[in-house]
Amino acid sequence: MRSLFGKTSRTELDREAWCQGYEVTRRGLSIEAFGYTQSELGLIPTAVRLLLAAALSGALGLERERRERPAGLRTYMLTALAACLFTLMTLEISLGFTRDDMVVADPVRIVNAVTAGVAFLAAGTIISRGRQVVGLTTGAGMWMSGAIGVAAGLGHYPAAAMTCVLTLAVLIGLRRIETGSTKHDEKARGD
Repeated sequence: MRSLFGKTSRTELDREAWCQGYEVTRRGLSIEAFGYTQSELGLIPTAVRLLLAAALSGALGLERERRERPAGLRTYMLTALAACLFTLMTLEISLGFTRDDMVVADPVRIVNAVTAGVAFLAAGTIISRGRQVVGLTTGAGMWMSGAIGVAAGLGHYPAAAMTCVLTLAVLIGLRRIETGSTKHDEKARGD
């Protein structure tokens, strides 16, 4: 196959592009000639899903950042954005096929792949120091960030938002309860 860009004249370029199946417009080749594919979902729904994933996971990351944990705002946001993008690409692939096609696309597999990928990242935040294990909450939070990204990517905005709120309640609210009970236990033991 010859390159389109090795042609010498505009007419020759247009003819070759047309023969290869590219749309030729008055201004020349359309953007499809450069590998652009029109989204099945559309630009606005895609942007909303990515922005929602970033914003919700950013709230979780900010809480971790303020607590000076190993993974914070950027890590949580990048984790959710990657999970959301993988989900969007899986939807694009599966929406591109019909029931009559020989190819079977299984969008459920993205959940498995994202879970494994985020678990690998989260494991990097978990450290064992003697009998104490540090970083489990940060790792679990990263896992939640990935789940929020998948939910946003699938368009389940209420599930993504409620998961974020509940995760923040666990991270902030239960810490206060744990801190209070620890102080109470220390007083009871005389520590």
